[in-house]
Amino acid sequence: MTVGSPIADAEPPSLFGAYAPHASTYDEVFDSSGAVRPTLCQPLAALLAARSEEIVRAQGLAERSLLNQGVTFSVYSDTRGAEKIFPFCLVPRIVPASDWRAVERGIEQRIRALEAFLDDIYGPQRILSTGSIPREVVLGAKHYLPQLHGIRPPHGVRIHVAGVDLIRSPDGVFRVLEDNLRTPSGVSYVLENRAVTKRVFPTIFAAAGVRRVDHYPARLAETLRASAPPAAGDPFAVVLTPGPYNSAYFEHTFLARQMGIELVQGSDLCVDDDKVYLRTTRGLVRVHVVYRRIDDAFLDPEVLRKDSLLGVPGLLRAYARGNVTLANAPGNGVADDKAVCALVPEMIRFYLAEEPALADVPTYVCAREDDRRYVLDHLRELVVKAVDEAGGYGMLMGPDSTEAERDEFRRRILAEPRRYVAQHRVELSTCPTWDTARGALVPRRVDLRPFVLTGPDGPWVLPGGLTRVALREGSYVVNSSQGGGSKDTWVLR
Repeated sequence: MTVGSPIADAEPPSLFGAYAPHASTYDEVFDSSGAVRPTLCQPLAALLAARSEEIVRAQGLAERSLLNQGVTFSVYSDTRGAEKIFPFCLVPRIVPASDWRAVERGIEQRIRALEAFLDDIYGPQRILSTGSIPREVVLGAKHYLPQLHGIRPPHGVRIHVAGVDLIRSPDGVFRVLEDNLRTPSGVSYVLENRAVTKRVFPTIFAAAGVRRVDHYPARLAETLRASAPPAAGDPFAVVLTPGPYNSAYFEHTFLARQMGIELVQGSDLCVDDDKVYLRTTRGLVRVHVVYRRIDDAFLDPEVLRKDSLLGVPGLLRAYARGNVTLANAPGNGVADDKAVCALVPEMIRFYLAEEPALADVPTYVCAREDDRRYVLDHLRELVVKAVDEAGGYGMLMGPDSTEAERDEFRRRILAEPRRYVAQHRVELSTCPTWDTARGALVPRRVDLRPFVLTGPDGPWVLPGGLTRVALREGSYVVNSSQGGGSKDTWVLR
């Protein structure tokens, strides 16, 4: 394997010497000839010169650091114990500045269009009346909440925090896989991964010229306060968590601590005179912004699930009166629906009169007759997904499926076509990843979840994001609940 300029004449160091990228994928570090991509030579120079034993020692230090910090997540289906340490690979994923500018521009455009779409769907529904997108696909979404029609949040902002999942296809193009506009999680791991990387690789990190991510909590707090009702004065914000048994509870506590704001549960809040208050030992304190990490259905037992013990009775009443900002706005889940996600390019054209700057992964919506017929005829070649599932659940991986599995999904699609979409399996890009058992770097598939904050002044994209990695050989599933891990993402200045 050769190493591109400026160290092209050097012998390949042992760390990368045996690394062999997959022929059918885009590798984030090496091109098809086996040379380091030119834009990465300088940032990777020190890492390329490292020896395997140095990485073994550094990886061990990183894992102990994460263990000591309690960086965990929960797997509900694991009966042996809920808490797990988030798997982490110390070898970073590096994104050149030019690539990131294109991603940033495309994500900002996408969020502006999605904001306009949500405002429209819970308002005049202009896009439905024109036939630009199918009415039944939007209004039939599981997370569309007709109870919220006509309610407009303070400043008109609905997507205060977003996570947009991207993959890089074999042609090197970043493509949108799906949107996360309800309660997107994972940013705490972005920040913890960066802290660990800087501690373990201080010299390498300093030499690479990487854009910072540690200001995210301050930007989030600023976004929340700027989104408070106009008459709030000095806004008071809280993080609303369902409690320690939630899979993302580590993140809830981490962000509340980093922002310096209260972490509360539903029982800590009450509504009086259509205003929200926090119960304290000094009496009631008015709350202007609730950064809620509770699903829509559990927010308010007066309006949604009557059996919810996690939410706050009257919360949506206060929200409808404009007395509190809920971040993210309830009802955003209609845009998270995978069938609706496939229609975002049409939203961009309709609301912004622009062509999409970011490509999508082409998607077949089974609610459409022609798409459904194609999917049923090509199940062996496609990845079929339930529109309202996440975390890698509710999927058929057609190329790896059995005939019995395909027959089961055929029955499901015919019974509930609105509930399924399908895509040809796109080869995710690979990135050098440390395999502890082999003591070597191996190519493993990755995706990327950049995070976006939107306040009254518009969207801001964190320069980086959560790179999730499929740690199992041959796997396409990057979710931590199914054996995936994460990497630090270095966006170059």
